[in-house]
Amino acid sequence: MTDPVDLLTTTQKALTVNLDAPVYGTFAEIGAGQEVAREFFHVGGASGTVAKSISAYDMVFSDAIYGQAPRYVSRERLSLMLDHEYGLLLDRLSSARGERTTFFVFADTVATRNHAGTNEAHGWLGFRFQAEPLGAASQIVLHVRMWDNEATLQQEALGIVGVNLIYAALYYRSDATRFIESLKDNLTIDRIEIDMLRFSGPCFRCIDNRLMSLYLVQLGLTNAVMFGAKGDVLQPSEVLHKKAILVERGSFRPVTHVNVDMITCAMKQFALEPEVHDKDVVVLMEITIANLLADGDLDAPDFLARVDLLADAGFTVLISNYPEYYRLTSYFRRYSKEMIGVAMGINHVLSIFDEKYYEKLDGGILEALGRLFRNAVKLYVYPMKLSAYEACIARHSRGGIEVPEESVEQKMLVSGKSVRVADHLRHLYLHLLESHNIVCIVGFNEAALDIFSRNVLRQIRSHDHGWEMAVPAPVAESIKRRGLFGYRGNVDAADGVGCRQSERSPSRSDTCLE
Repeated sequence: MTDPVDLLTTTQKALTVNLDAPVYGTFAEIGAGQEVAREFFHVGGASGTVAKSISAYDMVFSDAIYGQAPRYVSRERLSLMLDHEYGLLLDRLSSARGERTTFFVFADTVATRNHAGTNEAHGWLGFRFQAEPLGAASQIVLHVRMWDNEATLQQEALGIVGVNLIYAALYYRSDATRFIESLKDNLTIDRIEIDMLRFSGPCFRCIDNRLMSLYLVQLGLTNAVMFGAKGDVLQPSEVLHKKAILVERGSFRPVTHVNVDMITCAMKQFALEPEVHDKDVVVLMEITIANLLADGDLDAPDFLARVDLLADAGFTVLISNYPEYYRLTSYFRRYSKEMIGVAMGINHVLSIFDEKYYEKLDGGILEALGRLFRNAVKLYVYPMKLSAYEACIARHSRGGIEVPEESVEQKMLVSGKSVRVADHLRHLYLHLLESHNIVCIVGFNEAALDIFSRNVLRQIRSHDHGWEMAVPAPVAESIKRRGLFGYRGNVDAADGVGCRQSERSPSRSDTCLE
């Protein structure tokens, strides 16, 4: 973490850039005034930095200059702005000063709080720049959400984060942690949230954008980031907007048949809900940051392996800092009023009804459950074998949870109906069952119930080939091809060399951006 003594003010950062002779370019800002450009003008020396400053505020003017995009505050609109302004900059100034100048364009398109306070206050910011004269351009794009209650304060915060982005791109791009941490300089998370960040271009050849997004969560700039089935970084509001949402939480280390069976069965039942009929549904696999940090420091290759394998299986991945389920569903409510389904094993049900997790809430478990189940939320509970259930009981003994006596199914399976919670919570649990807030998953693959990720991981590392039967075929192939989770291929081979860690995992990802 940056030493507070070394923290530069926004004014110091802007002045440093203005006095950096080669740096010269354009500011194009739409929607919140020219808040970033203003920071550079008022510190002095802007004539050495600013070639042009423009605010095409009127929609007709904006469309005439940049062309039309589906929405004015969108990644597409930002891209049009960067393309247009960067092209103009090179066309008009490259021959005159290109050999001694590193050109840049900063652009943003923003919606601050309206007078009624009914809109989403957010924006897209982009910085395209040359690292050396006549060099190819690199680019950084980020999405921010603004939490101040007044538009003027949101504008102020936008100006600060814009300066932070430009300064970090110019002076911190060789240090990933410092780069991302500096984006919140002179700000707090209750003012600005950065929930999407993407690097591209020659300065960032060794960057894995998923790892950079994970740092946003780890360093407290946001509480959740999202990755697509192709490994690309997604902006959550674009994916979740007005969609019904089904999510499964897990470690996915690695993703197994039981993970896939759970979400597949839950999806079949979720799709039959009247509230979901004819609705677009987003299916997510979610990992908490606490799970990723369970062994101490962040293991970047391990994180990337989990995301890669979920992508290989065709899933969208959410990384969150929401250990409590009620916080996760509240996060989804930012973006959608449609139904939310949560697929989970009985071990997670036991955690939800373990009161020790709610000691800091004034209303305790009743408050937590009230938040969780409000506004059309259902839990889809996957069964568990009795032997595994007993092991879960031991871990949650403080909550007073008991082994079911007469309700164990004939096949020695424990379903959502069989779970026994503490005596004083039993009627509450039965109420949630009878009101169909808790739903038992049916049609499951009983053979999958014997699969546990921790056992599969142990088999991979001990070269027991039985693990291949516990995971989907694309996952097994990917583990072997890229040498994930300690897989070494044929350890009896004469040269003793097996597969290596994924080439997609940067070897210096914690220290190198260039």
